[in-house]
Order: sequence, then structure tokens, then C-alpha cells
Amino acid sequence: MAATHPKAPTAQRLAQGCWSAFWDYETPKVIVVRNRRLGVVYRAVQLLILLYFVWYVFIVQKSYQDSETGPESSIITKVKGITQSEHKVWDVEEYVKPPEGGSVFSIITRIEVTPFQTLGACPESIRVPNTTCHLDADCTAGELDMLGNGLRTGRCVPYYHGEAKTCEVSGWCPVEDGAAVSHFLGKMAPNFTILIKNSIHYPKFQFSKGNIAHREDDYLRRCTFDQGFDPYCPIFRLGFIVEQAGENFTELAHRGGVIGVIINWDCDLDLPSSHCNPKYSFRRLDPKHVPASSGYNFRYLPRVPWRGKMGQWALHSAGQRSLHPRFAKYYRVNSTTTRTLIKAYGIRIDVIVHGQAGKFSLIPTIINLATALTSIGVGSFLCDWILLTFMNKNKVYSHKKFDKIADTPDRCVGQGLPSSESPLQDSTPTDPKGLAQL
Repeated sequence: MAATHPKAPTAQRLAQGCWSAFWDYETPKVIVVRNRRLGVVYRAVQLLILLYFVWYVFIVQKSYQDSETGPESSIITKVKGITQSEHKVWDVEEYVKPPEGGSVFSIITRIEVTPFQTLGACPESIRVPNTTCHLDADCTAGELDMLGNGLRTGRCVPYYHGEAKTCEVSGWCPVEDGAAVSHFLGKMAPNFTILIKNSIHYPKFQFSKGNIAHREDDYLRRCTFDQGFDPYCPIFRLGFIVEQAGENFTELAHRGGVIGVIINWDCDLDLPSSHCNPKYSFRRLDPKHVPASSGYNFRYLPRVPWRGKMGQWALHSAGQRSLHPRFAKYYRVNSTTTRTLIKAYGIRIDVIVHGQAGKFSLIPTIINLATALTSIGVGSFLCDWILLTFMNKNKVYSHKKFDKIADTPDRCVGQGLPSSESPLQDSTPTDPKGLAQL
């Protein structure tokens, strides 16, 4: 036990030294190095950092603002215009699907019609896998192919044209491949007008705005969109939208496709609300260079047969929409349920809204200013590294920059000697030429 007593005063002095050093203030030593080349590097680095923060961070990125992305948005659309195919005039109720006027809708531009289909037996489509045959034995009665058009009867019958034979099926006959006729609706479609009414709201800043001018006259009846002269008339010609997306209208109308109408609301709320204006852009969204997935077609399939006059082409209001490329119209001929099968190609319009709003806030301003001031110190770090590594007088600079003192066991780690003691410094005399020749 007696051996431990001499250590107690040492530990006590160490604790007192650490407690005393806790209240000391430390400041770095400043050395002026008179070297023009190094000075140019130092000021150039500082200037680049300063330009980066002033121009890019504060002016371009507006980092002094609090921001909010993804505004709350509502979209209402309305299409107007008429067109015709070979034997029919089409209005909006027939070629726009769905009719509700949402942010996504399709405009039919071409149809493939298979008229007068009735329930019966007929050759299966040659496009269905494993449907070609030579004998009745090649066809299994009662077999149902999920990709086919009906239930196989077990007979092998001649195809609609050519010398091929396919298995006979019981279903809606004739099948599409045997009697489909194409009709083009896109002749007048470029002149269709589309109203896109959009309202946005940034809840963080309690800011709301719409893309229609606040006027009480019949302004919307006689205006069309122009980004430079009339940005608050959101009435677009379909041909204009396709052209701005960089597409050929005739080709797009034949194959179908998806066009995105992008509305961007980038708002600087430090400025008056009149500076917050919608910016429109247009581009094709489906991969047109991929044959397996390019184009767009759809169906509109009624749930129940519709009793109407033969050849009347009004769509049933109780139908359901799907992504399959067919829709059917039902009627009766001599008490026989008949239908017209239609495969529709069209231009699908997707209205997409995004944006960002910003307003001055003290907190991000202070944070970015502190970051800028701290980053300016990178110049000192770089120049110190150059002096200690590449300069001819690097040892002289190291001697002037760092003081080497002897550590004592009764002091807190990292602290110097008491103020009554003089630090043990290197006694090497100062170079009379100093750092001036660095």
C-alpha cells in the first residue's frame, strides 16, 4: 500500500493541469511567406472558391432559399374537333377515351374493323401458336388456347385465304385476321384542340396558381397557346403537340404512341407572383425504336350486348377500359346477336406536372455562408502542402511552422509546460535570409 502513495500527488497534479488547460485559448501561428508564385496559387484558389459559391451556389442554385419540390396539382382536359373515316363521321364522344377529362387520355387515329361477327364455327387465326393442321387428328376437340379466339371443335378446315388449313374454333366468327379492314381517322386529327387546365399549390409557402388567365370575356374561345406571347392560354392543337415532340404525325397516327406534355412550375417566391409562369415541353414517352413495345393501342369492351341498329357505332356507357387492343360494339340482326370488333390505335397524352418553389430563409443562408468561409481555407491547406513537399526551402518552412517541445509525464496529454517554465525549443539560429527566398 505504501508504494501507491507517491503516485497520488502525480495524478492530482495531472488532473489539475488538465482542468487548467481546459480554459486556455489557442490560436494558430501566422507566418508570412513572400513568394510570388505561391501567392498567385493561393489567391487563385481563393478566387475560384469564391466564384463558385457566389455564382453557382447563391445565384444559380439559390441556396439562400428554403425550397419545396413536387407541387400539389390538379389537371382537367377537354378535347374538341370532329374527323371522319371512309364511311363515318367521328365526334369527341367516340374517339376520346376515357371521356372523363383526366391527366391521361387517348385519341383514336386508326381502327381495324372486323364487322358482322356472330357466334359460330370458323377457322382459327393462323397467328395463334400450334393452330395449323393437315388432318382432323391434328386438332384436339375441346381444347382452349388462351391466346386463341374460341374452343376447338376437332376439325381441320381451310383458312380464309391461301392453301393453309387451321383448326376450327367455336366463337365469334369470322376471326379478326380473316376479315379485318383498316380505317384511318387521322386526316383531320392534327386540328383537334386540347384544353389542359392545371392548378398547383405549394403548401409550405401557401402559394397557389393556375395556368389560365383571369379574364371574364370569351378569351379561351379565340386563343391558342404561344409560349412567348400567350402562355396563359392552355389550348393546344394536337398537331402542334406532336410536332413539338419531334414526331411525324401521319406515322404516329398509324402506329400509335405516347406523348408527354410536361408542365414545369419553377417559382422564385421572393419575386412577385407574376414571375411564376408555367413552362411547357413535349416529348415522346414510348420507345419507338423498339419494335416489340413501340406504338399504342387499346380496347373498350362493353359488359353486355347493346341492342341497336346494325352499323350504329355509339359506344356502350357501361363498358370497362383495358390495355388490350380491342373493343366491340353490339347490335342485333334478325334476332341474332352481332358485333363489330375494333382494334384501335391512337395517340395517348400524358400530362405530367412538376416544379420547385423557393423563398429566402435565414437558416440555409447562414449554413451556406459558413460553408463558403470554411472552404476558402482550402487555399491555405494546398499552399502548405506545396511548401512542405515541393519547395526547395521546405525544411526551413517546416522549422518555422512547427515548434517542437519536450513532453513531461506530469502534464495533461497535448499541453505545454506551466507558464513559469520556458518551452524547450530548438536552439538552431534563425536563417538570416529567412523565408523571403522560399
